[in-house]
Amino acid sequence: MPGTRPGLTTYKEAPVPENKMNVIGLAGWSGAGKTTLLARVIPHLLGQGLRVSVIKHAHHEFDVDVPGKDSWVHRQAGATEVLVSSVRRWALMHELRGAEEPRLPELLKKMSRVDLVVVEGFKREPLHKIEVHRTANGKAVLFPDDPDIVGIATDAAVETTLPVAHLDDVEAVAAMMLRSAIPVEDLLAKSVSET
Repeated sequence: MPGTRPGLTTYKEAPVPENKMNVIGLAGWSGAGKTTLLARVIPHLLGQGLRVSVIKHAHHEFDVDVPGKDSWVHRQAGATEVLVSSVRRWALMHELRGAEEPRLPELLKKMSRVDLVVVEGFKREPLHKIEVHRTANGKAVLFPDDPDIVGIATDAAVETTLPVAHLDDVEAVAAMMLRSAIPVEDLLAKSVSET
């Protein structure tokens, strides 16, 4: 029950200044419920009038295309990029063809300006993250070993000085994400200084 956990912080809505693009990460073991939580948080943020985008890291080979379709055939033939467009959406597929996977800062530069970009994955990138932890998953918490974790969404009692919100308290999790997010320009500047 919210309010009974050590370190629990109650959040009120945190407005995002216009034209400021912020970024926050979600970290957690597979099966912790990151995607499920985000699917509940996004509509809440949209209800506040915020524009939200997501960058999801895939740890394995994936394909958003359909074998046999024209775009798939073009990629198989060697096209570097294939852009598919319709009246509902467009998608750009870029083949790395042996090149290094782009780091998060490079991918952020490709995103349209929104109020908040939520990053799922990219655990080695130096960005503020909210840990998603579910007791039933049977895994240890990550925050003691990851200094970039700045808050926790969990269904467990956690001893910490970090802000904590219950997994079912979508409003509190959304507010914690907004308060913990950093301007994308700060992350980009930090990545330049580290190279």
